[in-house]
Amino acid sequence: MDRLEAMAILLRVVERGSFTAASRELRLPLATVSRKVGELETHLGTRLLARTTRRLSLTDAGATYIAAAKRILEDVDETEKAAAGEFNAPRGELVLTAPVLLGRLHVLPVVAAFLAAYPEINVRLLLSDRNLHLIEDQVDIATRIGALPDSDLSATRIGSMRTVVCASPKLLAAHGIPKSPADLTRVPCVNFNALSSSATWRFSKKREAKALDIPITTRLAVSTAEAAVSAAIASVGVTRVLHYQCADAVRDGSLRIVLERYEIEPLPVHVLHARRTTLPTKTRVFLDFAVASLRARLASL
Repeated sequence: MDRLEAMAILLRVVERGSFTAASRELRLPLATVSRKVGELETHLGTRLLARTTRRLSLTDAGATYIAAAKRILEDVDETEKAAAGEFNAPRGELVLTAPVLLGRLHVLPVVAAFLAAYPEINVRLLLSDRNLHLIEDQVDIATRIGALPDSDLSATRIGSMRTVVCASPKLLAAHGIPKSPADLTRVPCVNFNALSSSATWRFSKKREAKALDIPITTRLAVSTAEAAVSAAIASVGVTRVLHYQCADAVRDGSLRIVLERYEIEPLPVHVLHARRTTLPTKTRVFLDFAVASLRARLASL
């Protein structure tokens, strides 16, 4: 069985909504189209299409397989054209993922400029604070904050991110400016749960290897950085977030960063993609376009 041919036939059946329409467009006998799809399902050991007398629909396995098959066929097409020396304008769909706030504030503006420069590429931007699996979730490129586990992914470092403690000028005037992490025990705090799951914040002191774990008085615990920053601006308490999450508030004076001498080591920020012998053109041009822009945006913080 030619699996690429079977993928292409299955994709055409799904796009046209019926075996008959696909058969007509491909100029293949209806029996051949049906047999090819059946052979593919037998090879995979699962049903890809749910067939009734009135309609054709994808099973859950079929939906996942179709998304992957479409991308595989696009990659094969681009690779063949490149090998043949044809001029091949970057085109197709590019799937990106990034943390929610980083994506909205920094990745999205870069994507908007990229789309203007490459009109034949479409982008699906998945913003999630959960790390999506690049292969299983069919993601081309991910932006990640934090240390990376060993994997077969290719990583390009684009910067680093500080973990900062900040508070409103009003709260600092009422409680005093903390001079050391221990001073936080006497001020109200807003805990961003995704960054610190317990009511303890970790600090370090320059030239000292030992970490400082400081218990805090949590007046408010929140699940998003935006909520933590908003609460801190409202003087509910001191909060601890990643630098980019409070940068605008610090810039306009709504918040002030404190305890800078005790910040933990900045977290690395990377752009990731699956390691391949031949990188699809759409992926390569986005990396060329976006890496320098993202580096500049993070450096500006």
